[in-house]
Amino acid sequence: MNALAELLDEATLAARAIPRLTDTADLDVPAAYQVQRATVERRLARGERIIGVKMGFTSRAKMVQMGVDDVIWGLLTDAMLVQHDLDTAGLIHPRIEPEIAFLLERPVRTPADVAAAVGGVAVGYEVLDSRYEGFSFTLADVIADNASASGFGHGPWHRPRDVANLGLVMEIDGRAVASGSSAAILGDPLRSLTAAARLASAAGIELQPGWVVLAGAATAAVPLPAGAHVRIAAAGLGHVEVTTR
Repeated sequence: MNALAELLDEATLAARAIPRLTDTADLDVPAAYQVQRATVERRLARGERIIGVKMGFTSRAKMVQMGVDDVIWGLLTDAMLVQHDLDTAGLIHPRIEPEIAFLLERPVRTPADVAAAVGGVAVGYEVLDSRYEGFSFTLADVIADNASASGFGHGPWHRPRDVANLGLVMEIDGRAVASGSSAAILGDPLRSLTAAARLASAAGIELQPGWVVLAGAATAAVPLPAGAHVRIAAAGLGHVEVTTR
């Protein structure tokens, strides 16, 4: 597992695409999560720290496309948090998608803790960057690759509220490129947070106060060009912006 994690980590650092791991390695889902943890451990050894979780395959259409019946997850570190601008030169296949983000104010040990643990909600985005050639991967490949996590950002935090059916619009250079509803996220983004708690508990990880949970995409991801201005807005949650270079 360490050798596979090294391949992925070096691909990330060099912004160089590699063949799918499953082309040469026998990798099932449990083993893929072991590789994911090993890649994250390499980040932590360089001084990064875990500050959250991202959820993937939270739409029914994506589950059908990938032939799965459950969500996947990855870990977010402080180095992935984008402030106002993002250098795409260090990315391989940059894509961006609108998200609903949750801020935890209490530890989450089991799914039963979720409702009382949320301290805030915000509109957010995730920058995806698969490390595989052609942005092509199997389920095990994408899990091993930390669910394609690369970067994320969020707007101002709001007090917890119902986010089950909020309209979201993503614009690039003033042109709408994607729109949808938060209902696309498992019918209600809170269900995604509950799933995050379930998967974290199974992995022996306690979701911590101050962590951010990205509930999943409300629309398909779109290519993220350099020299662009991106604005994502959600009804009742304001907006978040990022500029690329």
